[in-house]
Amino acid sequence: MKTKQLRMLVIGAHPDDCEFKAAGTAIKFRQLGHVVKFVSATNGDTGHYEIGGGQLARIRAEEVEKSCSIAGLKYQIMDIHNNGLEADIQTRERFITLIREFVPDIIITHRPNDYHPDHRRTSLLVQDSSYAIIIPNVCPLTPVMPKAPVILYMQDNFKRPYEFVPDIVVDIDDVFDIKTQMINCHKSQLYEWLPWTENQLDQIPQGEEERIKWLKEYMLVRDGKVANRFRNQIIDKYGIEHGSNVKTAEAFEICEYGAPAEEDILNAFDSGK
Repeated sequence: MKTKQLRMLVIGAHPDDCEFKAAGTAIKFRQLGHVVKFVSATNGDTGHYEIGGGQLARIRAEEVEKSCSIAGLKYQIMDIHNNGLEADIQTRERFITLIREFVPDIIITHRPNDYHPDHRRTSLLVQDSSYAIIIPNVCPLTPVMPKAPVILYMQDNFKRPYEFVPDIVVDIDDVFDIKTQMINCHKSQLYEWLPWTENQLDQIPQGEEERIKWLKEYMLVRDGKVANRFRNQIIDKYGIEHGSNVKTAEAFEICEYGAPAEEDILNAFDSGK
């Protein structure tokens, strides 16, 4: 029996958030014939120590385009300044409109407790839109959705007011190299901005081959921590033999404001394992 084609909308605050937290799962969904779209709620125009404004926004837009083209993903960058996202009515209506226009079965976004205000407000805007998308008199020029989608939170390490608890874990070992290729497209962040914030610019290699090797090691540690943190859940899902050997994973928590995750949705995260 042919699997129903699903529509997944990943909404991150910045132009590389979706890749870091959900690219592996997005790649697997695309390989299964589902439709996936990455959205950045801001244009990323402050995320650098030398470049800024329109120039940086254009660079980051090019990085997103290259990244999403690798996996055949749709993408959208909202024209909102980095560090300037507000969870106000006007922006909420923009979120309602973009969600309705895509008609997702699944939305993946940040959790509401997070160090970055853009992350927190992106999460809040998705939550605040979750019921309004089915109300005809809200944003009446955009066709109303027949039902709310499943909403999932991306994994993080924050512990207050409550710690991330996964409902879904995904082995991404088989698509890890593709995820790394996607993240490699975000050169302004991986090799410039993020190392600068950690005072590690002098540790970044300059050659492309050396950078790829460095990035694979970096992502193996990063996504490996997710696999190790949720090893018991991975073993429950994949079995002791497979689960014990999973090196990299992504994890998601079901948001209670979305629709219940029915069997066809949960099965989609199990497919291709």
